Amino acid sequence: EPGGDSEMSSLFVQKPESVTATKGKDVTFVAKVDSSQLSRKPALKWLKGKWLDLASKAGKHIQFKESYDRNTKVHVYFSMSLIKVVDADAGGYRCEVTSKDKSYSCTFEVSVQGRSGRRHLITLLSSSIQHVPHYYISDCDTLTLLFRNKKKLEGPKEEVDVWEILKAAKPCDYEKIAFQYGITDLRGMLTRLKKMKAESKKSDAFLKKLDAAYSADKGKTIHLSVELADPTATVKWLKNGQEIKPSAKYVFESVGNKRSLTINKCSLSDDAAYECQVEEEKCFTEVFVKEPPVTITKQLEDVHTVVGEKVEFEVEVSEEGANVKWMKDGVELNRDTAGSRYRFKKDGRRHILIINEATKEDIGTYYAFTNGGESQAELEVEDKELEILQSIADLTVKASEQAVFKCEVSDENVTGKWFKDGVEVQASERIRISHIGRNHKLTIDEVVASDAGDYTFVPDGYALTLSAKLNFLEIKIEYVPIEEPPKIHIDTSGCGNQNTITVVAGNKLRVDVEITGEPAPVTCWTKGDQVRSLKNETAEGRVRVEKEQTLSSFVIEGAEMEDEGFYTITVTNPVGEDKAEIYIKVVDVPNSPENVKCTSVGEDSATITWDPPSFDGGVPIKGYLMERKKVGTARWTKLNFDVYESNTYEAKKMIEGVLYEMRVFAVNSIGVSQPSSDSKPFMPIAPTSEPTRLVVEDVTDTTCALKWRPPERIGAGGIDGYIIEYCKEGDDQWVQANKELVEENDYRVKGLPVGEKMLFRVTAINIAGRSPPATLSQAITIRDIVENPKIRLPRNLRSKLIKLVGEKVNLVIPFQGKPRPVVTWFKDNVLMEDKSVGTRTSEVDTILFIRSAERRHSGKFTLSVQVEDMSECADIHIQVVERPGPPINVHVTDVWGFNASLEWKPPKDDGNCEIIGYTIQKCDKKSTEWFTVYEHNRRPSCTVSDLIMGNEYSFRVFSENICGLSNDPGISKNSAVITKTGLMYNPKLFKEVGMNHSPKFIAPLLDRSVIAGYNTAISCAVRGYPKPKIIWMKNNITIEGDPKFLMQNNQGVLTLNIRKPGLFDGGRYSCRAVNDLGEDQVECKLEVRGTQVFMKVLKMQLALNLNPITCQVKL
Repeated sequence: EPGGDSEMSSLFVQKPESVTATKGKDVTFVAKVDSSQLSRKPALKWLKGKWLDLASKAGKHIQFKESYDRNTKVHVYFSMSLIKVVDADAGGYRCEVTSKDKSYSCTFEVSVQGRSGRRHLITLLSSSIQHVPHYYISDCDTLTLLFRNKKKLEGPKEEVDVWEILKAAKPCDYEKIAFQYGITDLRGMLTRLKKMKAESKKSDAFLKKLDAAYSADKGKTIHLSVELADPTATVKWLKNGQEIKPSAKYVFESVGNKRSLTINKCSLSDDAAYECQVEEEKCFTEVFVKEPPVTITKQLEDVHTVVGEKVEFEVEVSEEGANVKWMKDGVELNRDTAGSRYRFKKDGRRHILIINEATKEDIGTYYAFTNGGESQAELEVEDKELEILQSIADLTVKASEQAVFKCEVSDENVTGKWFKDGVEVQASERIRISHIGRNHKLTIDEVVASDAGDYTFVPDGYALTLSAKLNFLEIKIEYVPIEEPPKIHIDTSGCGNQNTITVVAGNKLRVDVEITGEPAPVTCWTKGDQVRSLKNETAEGRVRVEKEQTLSSFVIEGAEMEDEGFYTITVTNPVGEDKAEIYIKVVDVPNSPENVKCTSVGEDSATITWDPPSFDGGVPIKGYLMERKKVGTARWTKLNFDVYESNTYEAKKMIEGVLYEMRVFAVNSIGVSQPSSDSKPFMPIAPTSEPTRLVVEDVTDTTCALKWRPPERIGAGGIDGYIIEYCKEGDDQWVQANKELVEENDYRVKGLPVGEKMLFRVTAINIAGRSPPATLSQAITIRDIVENPKIRLPRNLRSKLIKLVGEKVNLVIPFQGKPRPVVTWFKDNVLMEDKSVGTRTSEVDTILFIRSAERRHSGKFTLSVQVEDMSECADIHIQVVERPGPPINVHVTDVWGFNASLEWKPPKDDGNCEIIGYTIQKCDKKSTEWFTVYEHNRRPSCTVSDLIMGNEYSFRVFSENICGLSNDPGISKNSAVITKTGLMYNPKLFKEVGMNHSPKFIAPLLDRSVIAGYNTAISCAVRGYPKPKIIWMKNNITIEGDPKFLMQNNQGVLTLNIRKPGLFDGGRYSCRAVNDLGEDQVECKLEVRGTQVFMKVLKMQLALNLNPITCQVKL
């Protein structure tokens, strides 16, 4: 361990001490750490033996607690054994503190002694037998076990040397010895035992063996090395007994008599036992990989909410799959203790604590803990204010009609009272007061003149009132028959196209069409030659027509593809006729894709193609889902979770040399198709390829600089380097330019003849050999050259560049030319001298940047690149835009029916770009809320329809360009008033439904068999109105006034509780329910059995010669 005793003593304020614990008792260890000199909170681990981290064993048996004193900066950690200490808890423990790259630890021992004594044995026996049924106990087995345990408890303990026993024992007996002597760290002891045995035996093959153990952090590199006596000997490296093959992760090295194994990017799977084998001799070691602590990357945030709302606390940690502990005011929250109030959710690195409905009890501080950090947040909950969702309205009714006052509030638990002219209204046969959910209703039947007045509803506990007036009206009406031609009213607002209805195959379709006309018209539905008519009856079958007053419904049960087509509805009466046509479209999931095949393979990939399905289900195909499996297995693996739109897919992450099969699913908006047929088996292989993009970077009179990219496909052996060769044009004798392999992707060939035309090629070298060469397409003349200037204008700058006001402008434009060109910038054909526009030029590119764009920066920027007397220019057009101003002169030009016409003029400021439309909103003066009527309206005028009669409307208009809507709207100077017309409403009569019925048992009594002395209960359920009277009887005798029996009635569930029944309590029990409409009765048989447990206890006491136990048995 790093650090000496002085360093540990300076960090540890208090160390855990060794203890001798009593079996069955609790024990606590405390460690205090001084963190006042540390930059962050240290991490502490409790370990048992050499490697067992006790954090993974946290639960009911082992618990950890942590507290922090912010004044003294001292952390106190607790590790406590819960329930009872057992023999397996004995052994050596270690407390390890880590801060940055330093680590300190201290050790302590725990020994466990068993409880002895005759009194304890009697207590343990009697307490255990009282809770065990008699049919689980065997006389002989229990007696023998007690006798053996007594000898073990009273026998003296002998001091033994476990190391000597393990040295002399056979490997097959190691686990038996560990169980007998309570060894917990058997793996660590066996490792040390091997090392002890190896010290006494000199190795013939190894001059230097592996160290006893190696350790590294997760993601780091570990080097294992040995020295051999024979430099020509070959070695094998094994991991947990399995031979390791060389790869990018495991690298073997051999230098002289040294052999080494390098493990790159260590993971938790590399924590194992490793062996180095030379012929028949081996040496061993262990590798320990430490996982870094999990830190909190996103802290909790305080939440302020009201009662009943949903609350979410979210924290983000540094690794996926990490454990996060939630606490509230120092109390841990988990799935066992939180119940249904709290829910815990994990989404990658995000951990969320959800409170479904917040209450006042949830107020407090919430904590999130990981092994590397913590976060906290406050929750404040306030009472929810009462909102009036619907107020009561004035009513005008005639004699003998019904008046209904109705209101709706936001809280369904709020009660209230009704008042008439300041006097509370009392319910009667004619006046009814109801409260259902959030609705409160006052109903007055057969209204008379005395019912007129002011009515008020007052919610209990809130300082607000709702008022309305009841006006009594007596009107004599003379009925005149009305004749009206039939009319079909079809509502297709929810459909995409007018009069088109879409249904999914297999679902139920119901088309409701409203029909008006006097007298009532006759309805007829037709599809081609098929006619379905309805006069006074309802048709039956899968396709049928139903009628209900003024509503005609066309119903299809389980829609099929044959049901698609045009349907015509015709309504006729003596006055006239009306027709309407509806198109019903049936959609379904698509068919399976076809012709799935593999077109090409790579090292760990394959390219798969397929044809679209023959039938798309009636809706466009959204994409495809792919699955693959190994040949010979039945487990399919998903390759994508989001739909893939193309018909060609490259499957990756496959194993080279393994046969695979593929299948494809088609997806549309309805669902997923059946899988396609499996493709023919294919195998990924590792073909080598030539280096790519070989180009000449520079040429002088004696040298040539080449540059290339690595091969597209690299095998498992990787790339060791490259060989560069050259030859004269027309010659086939290639000369190698480099003596050693070149690891970089560029090289300058020197010593070339001046004026000669030369060819060059590059070959990649690895363990598999040479790759095909990459050769230049044409010969290069070795001489100094003058390169014409050329501007490589990026594609996005070839068209007009649009930027918002305030945005940054940073344009990087590469160019070519030799010698170094002269770069000049112009704006609108004038040399640029604006200080707010900066430029910076290098040998290969030039940069134009504006820190904050303004509209004055709009225009044409010209770049000029000149080499000697040659030059080239490029123009860049920049347009800086912003949101437009509001439209002007918005006014209402005309109002008719339920429509209003608006006009306005374009804004004065268009934001330096074209106005692409307008957004129109309306507002009625009752609600004062704005609603959008039109979006992207191109013309400076519109007509607003579907206005509500009796309301007055104002309008406002936003202008829109490519930046969005204007910040301020243009508000209409005048308003539109929709005048009212006379209306009359005839409510239907209310019919009451009778609820009275005789009692009836819906759950009977069941026969039971119970043990004497244990409480029991029998239950049944009854239904009836008025509420029936319940009578319990035993053997046809009424049970009354006996404290041994407790009778309960909870919402019709009847329970008879019998306290500690005896043998005489058995018999037939019956329950009778009686009300004014009748009665009903159920009965059952109760059997009470005796017990002989205490008799067996007395027999065992006599056999052991123990003191007698005094007990009382009630039979």
